[in-house]
Parts: sequence; C-alpha cells; structure tokens
Amino acid sequence: MKNVLVCWKCGAPLNDVPLPFSRRAECPACHAELHVCRSCRYYDPRVNGQCTEDRAEEVREKARANFCDYFKPRPDAYVRPEHAKTQAAKAKVDALFGTAAAESDVRSKEEAARDRLDRLLGASDKKNR
Repeated sequence: MKNVLVCWKCGAPLNDVPLPFSRRAECPACHAELHVCRSCRYYDPRVNGQCTEDRAEEVREKARANFCDYFKPRPDAYVRPEHAKTQAAKAKVDALFGTAAAESDVRSKEEAARDRLDRLLGASDKKNR
C-alpha cells in the first residue's frame, strides 16, 4: 500500500496536490507552504542543521518555502503539536547523552512506576502466596 502524503502542519491528505511540489504549493486545508524542510524526508531535528542531506545548503526557516533541490516529500511529516515539544526535548537529550542514556532513564522510570503500582496493589503479597 502506498503511503499517503499529508500536510506537515495540519495533517490533511494532499491527494489533489500535484507532485513534485512546486515552491509555491500550499495545503488545500490550512494553506501552509508545502515545499518546506519540515515536510522533507531529509529533515531530522536531531542532527546539526536539521538535514541529513550533506550536500544541501542550510535553510534557516524550516517551515517556509525554499528552493532546495534535494527536497523529497515524506508521508509522516505531520507531528501532532503536543508531541512536537517532546520530540524536540528528546532530540536535545539524545544529542547530549546519546540514545542509550535516554532509554535507560525511561526504563528506570518505568521500573520505579511498576514497583509503586505493585506495592499499591499488593502484588508482592500475591507472589509470596
């Protein structure tokens, strides 16, 4: 099954927008510009310059239309607003400490939460029976 392209800003399907996106292409639902870094397969907020294409020139405004020749739209460009801040914070932590440190921190929090839940529900008593 082919992935459906969606607007990076509102998540609306872009079935009626011709490909390749022109520099002036807009989302029919929210009128956001579509030929933007945030909508590109090479966009990655975790890397320096937020672009994984080494040959691309740096674009300062990632949500504004640009002339990048390496632009390729990606189906998963839409990120719900409540997750955007979380992803940005996680990218900063990963950049500082690496992915392993962030994953171990999550694991230790999960283990602590599970221990509290077990104590609350008396799961340790059931294990001893």
